[in-house]
Amino acid sequence: MIQSINQTVMHSYPGMVALVTVSHNGENNIMAAGWHSYISYEPPIYGVAIGRERHTYQLIKSEGKFAINFVPFEYSALIQQAGVYSGSKVNKFEKANISFDHGSATNSPILRDAYIAYECEVIDRNSYGDHDWFVANIVQFYRDPDKFLKNGMPNFDALTIPLYLGRSTYTNVNQHSDFVSHKIEE
Repeated sequence: MIQSINQTVMHSYPGMVALVTVSHNGENNIMAAGWHSYISYEPPIYGVAIGRERHTYQLIKSEGKFAINFVPFEYSALIQQAGVYSGSKVNKFEKANISFDHGSATNSPILRDAYIAYECEVIDRNSYGDHDWFVANIVQFYRDPDKFLKNGMPNFDALTIPLYLGRSTYTNVNQHSDFVSHKIEE
């Protein structure tokens, strides 16, 4: 039975981790973000929580643009590395040998191995506790067509999606995962 406790519970895991990229004054940076979400479908709006002490925070605040990238499970070590190292001390793209192209709309790095990426322009920023929530219009979409079926669902013969469990631990969703569809009639 569930019990009351006197500590913070991180109940949002397992979850997908986004790789947030930004380019500002010739500097490219990448960070892992576990707290992010689609906010609106039409118009397409995305949000990401970034700690104010993070190097990426200052770059996005100054640039007003960033990209959200999702990479397959085989890049889980890259996700972890992007969340551990600080871009103020190390060039994370060079350290991890990450290939990217600059996006056509925001100039933010778009990872070549991403299966989905969004270029975003900031429209709002609010402080909540120890993080700021950056809200942005998605101005350009990218998708690897080989990783998706015609109906838009992931092609699990070609894509394994990483899920972060916490404490530097990852699992995945793949063709061996159990899938259940529920159709509810009103």
